[in-house]
Amino acid sequence: MKARWQYLQSRLAHIKEKKLFELFVAVVIIASALLIGAKTYDGIDRFSPVLYWLDISITAFFLLEISIRLAAEKRLLDFFKSGWNLFDFVIVTASLIPIDESELVLVARLLRILRVLRLISLIPELRILLSALIKSIPRMGYVALVMFIIFYIYGAIGSFLFADVDEKLWGNIAIAMLTLFQVATFESWATAVLYPTMEHHPYSWVYFLSFIFFNAFIFLNMMIGIVLDVMQKESQAIQLETGTGEAAEIHHTYEQIVALSDQINRIEAKLDRFNR
Repeated sequence: MKARWQYLQSRLAHIKEKKLFELFVAVVIIASALLIGAKTYDGIDRFSPVLYWLDISITAFFLLEISIRLAAEKRLLDFFKSGWNLFDFVIVTASLIPIDESELVLVARLLRILRVLRLISLIPELRILLSALIKSIPRMGYVALVMFIIFYIYGAIGSFLFADVDEKLWGNIAIAMLTLFQVATFESWATAVLYPTMEHHPYSWVYFLSFIFFNAFIFLNMMIGIVLDVMQKESQAIQLETGTGEAAEIHHTYEQIVALSDQINRIEAKLDRFNR
């Protein structure tokens, strides 16, 4: 009996690792997202029975797929050691909540929408991007704090200098900071903010250009640099984990050099003892 179960586990693990299986899962995830989107259109009620059975079929497939992945693990707890596996398990099990005639109908629909996020756990490149984004948030937070300080200083200066130009834009520091946010996003900032201000204060362009220089050219590039640095480290970690890529080759070469160095040290020690 144990041998049969081990054979079944090996077969399920083989199926799970198949690229064709992963591709089919991705297609079903996209179909699930399209199904949710189709339900938002008017006149779709006449297709309700078809959509209902499609939703049931997609949910059943996700349940089957997560069951295969669970059964393929040699130890069940190993499956839940991965955050991505845990995320998939929660999304799939939570989507089993029935939509029709349920008090949790809104929650059930939201969970079905979130099933599209499973594409991230399915595609390694997307996992690297999301992991890099999450791990870069603490470092980006310090940059955001400095940006807030710059916004606050420029907002206070703007409310002092330009309140007579337009109260709706510079009436107080909070409104001035919102105006500066519009300037930072380059959304009609010249026609709506810069030129009206320059009609009363000709040298106000120095204020705006210096603010744009700090935010668009310094802090934004700092944000991009942080994300790129973390992405590079995540990519190297994935390469070391999978044993492929340049980082894995360098690590393997380093291990070989260390092993050779140990062998040389042992040979030298033996020669020293022999000469004595």
